[in-house]
Amino acid sequence: MEPSPLTQVSRPDTFQPKIVQLYETLFREDDDEHDLSDGFWEEFFLLRPDAASLKQILSSIDSDEMLHLQAHSQQLFLRAILRMKQATAPADENALDTLTVFLDSALTKRYTNPSSDIIAVLAGLHDADAVMSDFVATLDTIIRNGRSLTLRLKAVRTTLSITAAGFQTALPSYFTHRDLFPSLMKYIQDCDDDTRVLPAFYLLGLLVNYNKFEFQNPYRLRLDDFVNDGIIQKMMASFGASCLAIRDAYVAVQEDMPEGWTLGSTLNYLSLGVLAPASRPTTPVPAPDEAKSLFAALPGPEIGVLLSTYDFANANKVFCFNLISMQPSSKGDTSPMSAFLSLTSYLFQHAHRSNRASQYTYLSLFILHILVEDQPLVKRLCSDDAKISVRLCRQRQPYLPLIRGDRNPGAVILDLMVDGINHNLRRRLDVDFYILCLGVLLRLMSYLSRAKVRIAYHWSELWRTLLSFFRFLTTYVDDVKSVYRSSTMVDLLVNLLAFALTKGENFLPDPASYDDLFYKLVETGDILAKFRDAFGLSNKSIQTLINVSSHYHTLLEDSEKGKLRSKILSPREVHTVIKQGYETLSIDAADGLDRWERFREADFKTFLKKIARAAVDDAKLLNEENKMIGLSAA
Repeated sequence: MEPSPLTQVSRPDTFQPKIVQLYETLFREDDDEHDLSDGFWEEFFLLRPDAASLKQILSSIDSDEMLHLQAHSQQLFLRAILRMKQATAPADENALDTLTVFLDSALTKRYTNPSSDIIAVLAGLHDADAVMSDFVATLDTIIRNGRSLTLRLKAVRTTLSITAAGFQTALPSYFTHRDLFPSLMKYIQDCDDDTRVLPAFYLLGLLVNYNKFEFQNPYRLRLDDFVNDGIIQKMMASFGASCLAIRDAYVAVQEDMPEGWTLGSTLNYLSLGVLAPASRPTTPVPAPDEAKSLFAALPGPEIGVLLSTYDFANANKVFCFNLISMQPSSKGDTSPMSAFLSLTSYLFQHAHRSNRASQYTYLSLFILHILVEDQPLVKRLCSDDAKISVRLCRQRQPYLPLIRGDRNPGAVILDLMVDGINHNLRRRLDVDFYILCLGVLLRLMSYLSRAKVRIAYHWSELWRTLLSFFRFLTTYVDDVKSVYRSSTMVDLLVNLLAFALTKGENFLPDPASYDDLFYKLVETGDILAKFRDAFGLSNKSIQTLINVSSHYHTLLEDSEKGKLRSKILSPREVHTVIKQGYETLSIDAADGLDRWERFREADFKTFLKKIARAAVDDAKLLNEENKMIGLSAA
């Protein structure tokens, strides 16, 4: 029998997609042929990109090899721009997707001369200005008028990628030569989903911070007079959602809300737990070392959007008003201001875990300074008409009283400062952090005093915290005095307490609250005198505090019950003596204790440059992991 002419060919172990073959051809060293045919590029951009394979191929090429292959990388860049300009599906979208992966990888390699080497890889030194200007103009057109919102989002992501990857080079300067601000605002306005706003808002923060202290950044100027409430509110909604997502990552590590009353908890309390209904399963609590590691990795990279929020708040009062006034889209949701304050609370309790966490905590403090310094804004913050409910962090002791229900934001900010002071005490003190916290307290209290506004607040917690801070500083005086600007912090602390003592009747809710301040001061004993001697103080404020304390100690000792020493008097008896002592008390306080200088960005230039670099690194991480809200959906 003759053999059949049909023979079975063995199947290969794996099939290699055609696009991967084209990637390998493109990035294969070939000194004989630099130009690839039109047919190659036609097929290249018609095929769906394989991001994982392209990234793998590019990651195997080091910076020197990439420079050696620049003829082909330049062709890729030029051909992709051409396809995007032609605006024909699917080639234009495939070109954008390919460029995003290529830029993420090619621009983050360690080049000897980053600016010139990156330009060589993309466009060549001779044609750089023309090619890069054409590229930026093409992206600008797509962001503003692309044929679909998904395509426009991808153009935003590509711009974010190249800005972040080239932040320390001259590359982002091409985005300052051409103003993308109107297109980004048009894109945000057209967004049908708040999550798609985040990449554009994040990008804006990077563009504003590119060399902003070295030249007049055009994006920074754009923020000053932007008054479109609709677009601002879309940014705000996106910012609020991001704050909640970042905050919830902390909660996922350690649930910190006390359990409310339930039938099960009551039966357990009465030793009748066997009758309790089955409870829902709870998230396992991580071991201390594991929790420490998980907390150290937070906040997530989306936190970089805080930089955009700060820059807008620092430049634009309309933005600030929307931040403190915008209501949630539906009942039961969280407002942007509530989400921001809640996240800030968690940042404060974990700021010590990394330099990165500390830097973003500073950004939150800068924003709070800006808000409480503006008269109309702080008036709104302290108004009962602006009441909000805010979940505050309770992951570390000491705990503040748990307040359920709505409060005005001013009271919440007071709580944040108390928590910030209590949870960042260490011998090598972060003095600038404490100067900022005390500064926010001074600005809030000076407004309350001038306007004679009395807000509901557990003031005794604030006095206890400030006086505990006095004790801490006295104990570790040698460590603290060696830190730059510690004398500024000490003066601010003394003046703040002296101001509360002399002007408290203007803003404390009732006489009992004012009495409590004096009680706490008397209770401090000789700490104030030790504090004065330790830091070599001779100003009027510290003497005022010591004189008041001495006045009441004398009254207590001279009274009939005081003969037994004041420390065995009951709190009620001490309060009685305090009330009686007002008649003979003379407070000679210094003038201008409530004066303060407005927040000046230039004073924090070094901090802000570090924070900008942190936001750039987070933008890179978001691009690498494709985690940016709204991008994976695209």
